Amino acid sequence: MSLGIPTVRASTAGDSHETAAALHAGAHGATKAELDQRAGDAPTAPGLLDRHGRLGTDLRISLTDKCNLRCTYCMPADGMDWMPPPSLLTAAEVVRLVDIAVAVHGVRDLRLTGGEPLIRPDLEDIIAGVRSSHPDLPIAITTNGIGLTKRAATLAAAGLTRLNVSLDTIDADTFRALARRNRLADVLAGIDAALAADLHPVKVNAVLMRGENDDQAPDLLAFALERGLDLRFIEQMPLDGDHGWTREGMVTAREVRELLSQHWRLVPDDVPRGGAPAELWRVLPLDSDPDSGSGSGSDSDPNADPDAVPSSRTDAAEPLGRVGVIASVTEPFCSACTRTRITADGKVRSCLFSHEEFDLASAMRSGESDDVVARLWQQAMWLKPAAHGMEKPGLDSDDYVQPDRTMSAIGG
Repeated sequence: MSLGIPTVRASTAGDSHETAAALHAGAHGATKAELDQRAGDAPTAPGLLDRHGRLGTDLRISLTDKCNLRCTYCMPADGMDWMPPPSLLTAAEVVRLVDIAVAVHGVRDLRLTGGEPLIRPDLEDIIAGVRSSHPDLPIAITTNGIGLTKRAATLAAAGLTRLNVSLDTIDADTFRALARRNRLADVLAGIDAALAADLHPVKVNAVLMRGENDDQAPDLLAFALERGLDLRFIEQMPLDGDHGWTREGMVTAREVRELLSQHWRLVPDDVPRGGAPAELWRVLPLDSDPDSGSGSGSDSDPNADPDAVPSSRTDAAEPLGRVGVIASVTEPFCSACTRTRITADGKVRSCLFSHEEFDLASAMRSGESDDVVARLWQQAMWLKPAAHGMEKPGLDSDDYVQPDRTMSAIGG
C-alpha cells in the first residue's frame, strides 16, 4: 500500500521555471518506500523537526476551503472548484490529528482556519472534542467574523481560547470592493460578540493594498485602540486566486510603520518575539515624551537601529495599546518558523508556500495506527524547505513559483 503520497501542485503561471519543472518531475506520486528514501533520516524521537533545526510546535488545521466572502487577495470572484465534502476531514479526524500532534509530537498551540471555519456546523464539537483531552491547550480560530453574533458564546463554552478576525477596512464602500460582499456590519457585530463572550484577546488581521485601503491604516488602528483589540498588519502575500500580486502593489511593513508613526509614537514591545511572526509595537500618543514607553529613546523611531544600547529611562506614558506588523515578504521570519499545517482534506503542508503535500487522511482512512500517522507526519515535516517553499527566501525572485492552491484552500 502506498502511504504518505505527495501531491505536488505547481503553478500554471510558472511552468517555464526550472523550479516548476523539478516539482512536476515528482508529481506522479511516491510510494512509502520512496518517501522513506527521501526522509528516512528523519529523527524517530517525538517531535516535528525539520532539516534546518526548526521544531513544529504550532499546528494549523484548515476545516474548509469555502468562505462567504471573496476577498481579492485570497479568492477569485467566481469559478472556485470546491473540495468534495467526503474529502474534508471529519470532526473525529481533526480531533485525532490534534491528539497525535500534542501527545506524540509535543505541539503546544492549535489554530483552526479555512476558508471560513464558522461555515462548519460542527465547529463547537471539534473544539469541545479537543478540549476534553487537552484542557490546557490554547485553541484559536481565524475567521472573517460573520456568524460570531450567533456563535461566539457557544464557541467560548466549547473551549475556544481566542480568535483572530480578518478586517481590512472599516469603510463600507472599501469593504464591499475588497470582499466583494456587503457584510461589514456583520463583521463589526461579530467582533463585539466575541468581546462580550470574553474571548480575549481579540486580534484583527489587516492586509493593506496600495491604492485601495493603504490610506485607511490609521483608521483601523484607531478603531482597534478604542475597542481594546490587538491589530496586526500583514504584508500581502502572492497566494491570491487571480494571480495578480505584484511587489510594487504590496504595502511593505516599513511603509506601514512610517504611516502609523505620523499619528502615534511606536516603541518596540518588551515581550520577546520568539517564533511569533508579528513584530509588536506599543502605541503611545504622538506628543508623549520621546523617552517614555520604552527602555530606549532611540526606539521611538520604528526604523531605528535595533542594536541601539538601551537607556535606563523608565516608562512615563501609558501605552494606548499594541500593534503588530508581519513582514512575510520583505522581512521573512522563515528561520524561526514553528508552523505545521494540515489542509482541509488532510494533507500535511510543511510551508505555506510549499508545492508538496503529504496525505494523512488517506492513511487514517485506510486503518493505519496513530504511530504510523505520526511517523508520516514527522517525515513530511523533515522535508520542509528552508524558506517560502524554496531553499532561500524571496517571494519576489525569479525562482518563486506561486502554488496553485489559493490561501483559502491552503488554510491561513
